[in-house]
Amino acid sequence: MCLVLFSYQPGTDLPLVVAANRDEFYARPARSAHYWDDAPQVFAGRDLSAGGSWLGVTSSGRFATVTNFAEESPDELAPASRGALVEQFLKTDVDAHGFVHRIHGPDYKGFNLLVYDGNKLAYTSNRGYTQDLEPGTYGLANAELGATWPKVVAGTRALEALAPDVTTAALIRLLADDSRPADEDLPRRGRPIELERRVAPCFICGEEYGTRASTAVIFDARSACIRFAEQLYLSGGEPAGLTEETLPLT
Repeated sequence: MCLVLFSYQPGTDLPLVVAANRDEFYARPARSAHYWDDAPQVFAGRDLSAGGSWLGVTSSGRFATVTNFAEESPDELAPASRGALVEQFLKTDVDAHGFVHRIHGPDYKGFNLLVYDGNKLAYTSNRGYTQDLEPGTYGLANAELGATWPKVVAGTRALEALAPDVTTAALIRLLADDSRPADEDLPRRGRPIELERRVAPCFICGEEYGTRASTAVIFDARSACIRFAEQLYLSGGEPAGLTEETLPLT
């Protein structure tokens, strides 16, 4: 998952709203969002290569998502799958604060992780810091939370503009923005400018690598449910299946 936009407003009718794009190689095997046979309360996609998931929710009101951390020399010896962190949180009843503080970061390549237990939202990165988040609207890509990448800044503003009448359909449309920022606004990571141009849009359209899924999640306290939508894409940005699910909160 390479872009996560989220609004955290505890105590309101919409305590958590998430719009996220998963950018990945099209050849990497994965299964789209579904109820897991081994954990029926979990509704999430599943990585069929390394295991785990990139984003998911539970009928008990939990949420988790992970992004890779962009770095020049990732630790190839790290033994554990980052997607396992999402799976572990969704399958446990440990609170968000406790979960992020018990992770042993060196076991994983660079990651950002967001977890929500129905009351608190926590962020951690083994390349950054760990904290319980305050109410607000945030954007997260493949750098630390607060990094001002153009698609993070633009996406956060677009998400703020949708409130309070946000819908999953509107979030999916927001995530389809393929506009490219000016070169002077691109991240400076020591990589070729052509690469930075290709991966700079919110929605990445490529032949081998690109946005494979756009996911919208709305925690609706008034209706006591989670509204979930996932739009899949094929190579070249061609739309594929759309999954929509409403999970009653138990």
